[in-house]
Amino acid sequence: QVQLVESGGGSVQTGGSLRLSCEYSVRRNCIGWFRQAPGKRREGVASIETRDGSTYYGDSVKGRFTISQGNAKNTLYLQMNTLNPEDTGMYFCAATYAGNGYCGLSPNQFVFWGQGTQVTVSS
Repeated sequence: QVQLVESGGGSVQTGGSLRLSCEYSVRRNCIGWFRQAPGKRREGVASIETRDGSTYYGDSVKGRFTISQGNAKNTLYLQMNTLNPEDTGMYFCAATYAGNGYCGLSPNQFVFWGQGTQVTVSS
């Protein structure tokens, strides 16, 4: 059974940090983080190719967020620093297989999804 379970969300003030975790059972070469704010489309935050470690980041989070794999290789992390209110939303972990090794950040390309964890950043 495919499972992706997110944790680590919460409420912080502007400038704060959070670290999200995703424990997953699915074996796919692309794992990523996506977010969705109320009334907005789901957007890609960061993804990683699990075999070669290539990473992809959305423009709005570059330099502030870091995606990484746990040592056990069935855990994914998202370290989020310098948070601002625009980062508020439900954060989802997702997985897919990319035959060409290019993971990207398109939600439509990701097949397996977790239930999400809420991140709220107040000013």
